[in-house]
Parts: sequence; structure tokens; C-alpha cells
Amino acid sequence: MNSSTSTDRFSDHLPSGLTLRRFLVSAYGPTLLASLGYGAVVPMLALQAIAIGANAGLAALIAALVGVGQVAGDLPAGMLTNRFGERKTLAASCLVDAGLLTTVFFVHNVWLFAVVVFAHGMTASVLALARQTYLTVVVPVQWRARAMSSLGGVMRVGYFVGPLFGALIIKAHSMGAVFLLAGVMSAAAAAATLAMPDITATSTPSPSEPAHTVGTWEVLKAHRHTLLGLGWGILAIMLVRTARQVYIPLWCHTNGMDPATTNLVYAASMAAEVLLFFPGGVIMDRLGRWWVTVPTVVVMSACFAVMPWTHSVWTVTVVSLLLGVANGISSGIVATLGADVSPDVGRPQFLAGWRVFSDIGSSAGPLVISLVTVLASLSAAGWVLAVLGWAGAAQLARLMPMSGQLPQSQPRATSG
Repeated sequence: MNSSTSTDRFSDHLPSGLTLRRFLVSAYGPTLLASLGYGAVVPMLALQAIAIGANAGLAALIAALVGVGQVAGDLPAGMLTNRFGERKTLAASCLVDAGLLTTVFFVHNVWLFAVVVFAHGMTASVLALARQTYLTVVVPVQWRARAMSSLGGVMRVGYFVGPLFGALIIKAHSMGAVFLLAGVMSAAAAAATLAMPDITATSTPSPSEPAHTVGTWEVLKAHRHTLLGLGWGILAIMLVRTARQVYIPLWCHTNGMDPATTNLVYAASMAAEVLLFFPGGVIMDRLGRWWVTVPTVVVMSACFAVMPWTHSVWTVTVVSLLLGVANGISSGIVATLGADVSPDVGRPQFLAGWRVFSDIGSSAGPLVISLVTVLASLSAAGWVLAVLGWAGAAQLARLMPMSGQLPQSQPRATSG
């Protein structure tokens, strides 16, 4: 009964003409479809590069181009979304991605593949920004964190199930066929996007809000204090999040665990993430953003500090599970905080700048592990990650209120 009442209240606050069922399909359908394809191809990037003639070093570099493409695509994504609207931009990017990924199945050239991987990262950044913008505008503030955490959970499901589909495709056909599957999923995401309602038709912007007249750099300069203040904390969150994806398998290998055992340890951590994404949204909506954001970074950092002292399968698994629990509960946290502080005027450009910090953090995690391990050891890398995470948590704890949501960013006049 309570669940039904809660659903009715949520429906009552949606824009006119937008039913709950249509909202769920439009908000999460394209993300689920696209992430199924993304999840299938991401583990195969380096292997596909090697299969078509790259050496191990070049293959690793090509795989890293996804992250580079995401950072490079953030600001253009904001510009495109602001100019053409969230719906058209998302559909177009999914169609471009479908064409790029399908090309991999037919053309086996290393350099073309590198271009495809880079461009795939850019289209992924458009997808993430467009979904965040859509939910920020359409979802009532009191349900925002749950909506964003559900978006993160849907992506996690895609990245969890996608590799399973990919494995079946590889066994039945070939590794290249996985990219064809991803292309089909991106095309399906485009179709789902075109079937969803347009934001401009379902939301009622302020009469004083100028339409598509504000420039990207103008928005970033006007809100630079918010972006620079909170941005470093967001960077730290994403750094420890992505670092766990590399650190857990490497630490298992260092302690002599075979690939099958390593896979099970990592799968256990991922399972905790998939199961716990919604409770974090409830906590953020009811108690405040602080109570998920700061504890999450503190706990994940503590796990990296403790991990170098673990050497058995069970102790490594316990710490990995804690990492998964903390990361799962914090699902959607970066998108939620960005939505809270995003201004009404220039929202897509602001969120694009917000995503620059998060995507740089995502790219930096594996790089920190690599650099510190080369200079010192893998254990030292864990301790460095812990210190960086705690520094970010301190920054966020200083700037965030302990109850409620973050205040909306207010523009500041630029000098000159």
C-alpha cells in the first residue's frame, strides 16, 4: 500500500502528459540498451586490437582511448545538447555509435579501430550527459537521488549482463561479432529515444529563461567557483571508483590467485554493487546527500589502505565486497550532486563541465596505480589511492550541508 501511494505521488509530480510507465521507458530504456552493448565490448577492446594486428602495448593504448574520448566529448556534448535538445542529441549519438561499432565487424584495420574506440568514448559521454539532463529536468527534487541511483543501477546491470551476452556471441560466431551486437544495441537505444517524449514538450521552463542563447564558456566562467570547489571532490570519488576495477584483479594476481578465482572475487564485488544501488538513493533523498557521499569515499579509501595487508582469498574477498557495497550504495551520487547544483540557465553546459571532472577522475585511477606501482609497489599504490580519496572526502565534507541537497549554483560575474 505504501509503495502504491509513493508511486502515485511520484506520478502526480511528473510533467503534464508524462505517465509513470512512459517515464520509466524514456528515462532508463535507452541507457539499458546502450549499456548492454557497452558492457559486451569494453572487455574486448584490447583483445580485438591484438586480433587485428596490434602488439600488447598498442592494444592497451587503444583500450584507454575510451576514457580519453569521454573527457574530450564532455564539453561538445553540452554544446550539442543545449543547441539541439536532449532527445535529438541522444538519438543522433546512438546512431553514430551504432555505425562505428558495426564497422569493426567488417573492417579489420588497427588505426580505424583506434578511431572507433575514441569516438565510442565521445558518444558514451553524450549518452551520460543527456540522461543526467533529462532526469534533472523531469524528476521532482524529492525523488532525484533515487532516480539518479536507479540510472547508475541500470548501467551496472548492463555492464554485468553485457559480457555474458558477449561470451555467447563469441562462442557462437567470433569476437568481432560482439561489436555488431553492440551496434544493434546502440541502434535500438536510438529507436527507444525517438519514441520518448521531448523535454521541451513535457517541462515548463521559467519565462525569464533564455532559450539556447548562453555560451558554454560563459556558463563555465560564471559557475567556476562551484565547479572548482566541488569538482576536486568529484574527481576523487571517480578516481577511487575506477581504481578498484584495476586494483582488485592485480592484487589477486600478486597473491597467486588463478584467473578463475580472481573472476569470482571481482564478480562478488560487482554483485554487491548491483543489489545495493537503490538504498543509497533513498538515504540521499531522506537524510541528505552528505550521508552517502562522504562515508562512501571514506570507506572505499579505507579499503585501499587495508587491501595491502590482505593475502588470502577470503580476506581479499571481504575487502572487495566492502568496496562493492560502498560503490553500490553511492550509485548515481555524482549525477545527483551535479543535478542539485546545476543552474536553470545553461544546465547542459554546466553539467558538461561537471562531467569533465568526473571523467578525468575515471581516467586517473588506473594511471595512478600504474605510476605508483612502477615507482614503488602495488601496495604503495593502494595507500596513495587511500590518501587521495580521504583528501577528496575532506573537501566534500567541508562544502556539503549535512542535511538536504546541495544549493543550486549561483553565477558570479566574470572579471574584465
